[in-house]
Amino acid sequence: MDSLSNDIKALIITTLNLEGMTPDEIDTQAPLFGDGLGLDSIDALELGLALKKQYGVILSAENQEMREHFYSVESLARFISVQRG
Repeated sequence: MDSLSNDIKALIITTLNLEGMTPDEIDTQAPLFGDGLGLDSIDALELGLALKKQYGVILSAENQEMREHFYSVESLARFISVQRG
């Protein structure tokens, strides 16, 4: 899962144009929104599209669990692992 987490971190940096940031600077367990990495709702949409394109995962805005899946890199990696089987 460490490899997947690092891939997700790189995808976040690339997708959201976080220039000058490296995957090592993103805490795997820190929140992606608010006090953590500081992403906002627009970032969530962009990241969601990138994850769908990269990993073929099914995302649903109506699904209340989506908020939990997008909490951290770690929770996203778990979600993607389950979706991929």
